[in-house]
Amino acid sequence: MTTTLLLTIALAVVIGVSLGLLGGGGSILAVPLLVYVADLPAKEAIATSLLVVGATSAVGVLPHARANRVRWRTGLIFGFAGMTGAYAGGRFAEFIPAAFLLTGFAIMMLATAIAMIRGRRRAEGKPVPHELPVFRVILDGIVVGLVTGLVGAGGGFLVVPALALLGGLPMPVAVGTSLVVIAMKSFAGLAGYLSSVSINWGLAVAVTAAAIVGSFAGGRLAGKIPADVLRKAFGWFVVVMGVFVLAQQLPTGLRTNPLLWTGVGVAGAIAAAVTVLLARRKPARPSEPVGSSLRH
Repeated sequence: MTTTLLLTIALAVVIGVSLGLLGGGGSILAVPLLVYVADLPAKEAIATSLLVVGATSAVGVLPHARANRVRWRTGLIFGFAGMTGAYAGGRFAEFIPAAFLLTGFAIMMLATAIAMIRGRRRAEGKPVPHELPVFRVILDGIVVGLVTGLVGAGGGFLVVPALALLGGLPMPVAVGTSLVVIAMKSFAGLAGYLSSVSINWGLAVAVTAAAIVGSFAGGRLAGKIPADVLRKAFGWFVVVMGVFVLAQQLPTGLRTNPLLWTGVGVAGAIAAAVTVLLARRKPARPSEPVGSSLRH
């Protein structure tokens, strides 16, 4: 095995850990890994990431299901709607230049990172529904699926907030349910891509196996790390990755200009400082473990 392949497989474990802990983050890590470490073409990397994330999510949902952290009706309806959008997005991606897809991917990374850092509003005093409104679930599913199929991103970090905001599902339930949705629409998006993209199945299987191992590790860590701390730390990591991917799409002369990176660094420092100040102004509340037990 080459050094590049070993490094790709080792980093793939992180993809699984992210999915096991947060119910998302797989594609946000997988696409840059496959493009910049495994050196795959952009569209092949996106298609492969859909396979990796789909299979890992399907396995990762098992411990959540055993702990009664999955709303099956909501997840399946959202998933089938998402499959429709994801398949359409995967087919449509054939006609979009790879640079546009990667730029869209980077923008999606930054948008979801901001959402993670800011966190979700809690609906104080509102009863938690056992299932969510069907029409809104279908509509959200189609939109999220379309984005996923197009750029191979936005799976968990769009699904989890959608489930939590739509009906006030607790974080652990939203995470477990999101894995059902991610698995379904990732495979649908992959089906759309396979009409125009070929996959290195040996590499895909190796990366998928490593990610699955990571998902079990993430499942074991669930509940031991406060959700707010983990979410914000991962959010800033995604910001860095998003800026890197976006910078790779710039012309070489601009990409290597030190003034650009100085400006990015200053902007990042200001954003981090503002986030810390805003966090201190919010009333303190206990952090909710990612894998905390639930009573229905």
